[in-house]
Amino acid sequence: MSTRSTLWLIPALLYGAFVYWYTDIGGPLSDAEIDDFIATMEANGRDPTVISFLETFARQDSGRQFLMVNNIDMNDHPGNVEGANPGETANDLMGRYMEHMIPALLARASHPVMIGSVIYPTMDLVGIEGAERWDQAALFRYRSRRTLLEIVTHPTFSDKHHFKTAALEKTIAYPIETTLYLSDPRGLLGLLLLAITAILDARLSRKNRS
Repeated sequence: MSTRSTLWLIPALLYGAFVYWYTDIGGPLSDAEIDDFIATMEANGRDPTVISFLETFARQDSGRQFLMVNNIDMNDHPGNVEGANPGETANDLMGRYMEHMIPALLARASHPVMIGSVIYPTMDLVGIEGAERWDQAALFRYRSRRTLLEIVTHPTFSDKHHFKTAALEKTIAYPIETTLYLSDPRGLLGLLLLAITAILDARLSRKNRS
């Protein structure tokens, strides 16, 4: 195999491996998978209302990735929380929750897309009360609904989730499937590898001609 062929083959293999890992190729959740997740949540003692809600979400699965949109208002006075040190702030408590969530997300090709602090009260508000002020907004990418259920049915999730609820005064979180997602890492990585490989290939061609 020539040097130029190898030059193009290596990034192609790297890109293919990344896409394979980053994309859930299992398709929509099967009935058997959903039943297993439900049984796990029941064994973990999850609220039946929560289980029913997640079951409906699972049975409507498209097999695609989704983003979780989060509006967050932190609790200024969370009080003492079981499992935390007395006097911990909302940020401390949220940190305890994210110590579990971030590794669980990253291990499943899921991750934060955007996190930012609110710089001004709500500018457009219709049909909802008490939503004038927020502290933060965040987007989290999930590889699939299968991935979300793998995370929330893990026993450690139940052990840590109360830190999140104690840290929050209020929150809204809802999933969306994108119709336009320009920051998808698969596209960005593909363009980056293509550009780097093309530059190296051009330099190699000039070197061979000289």
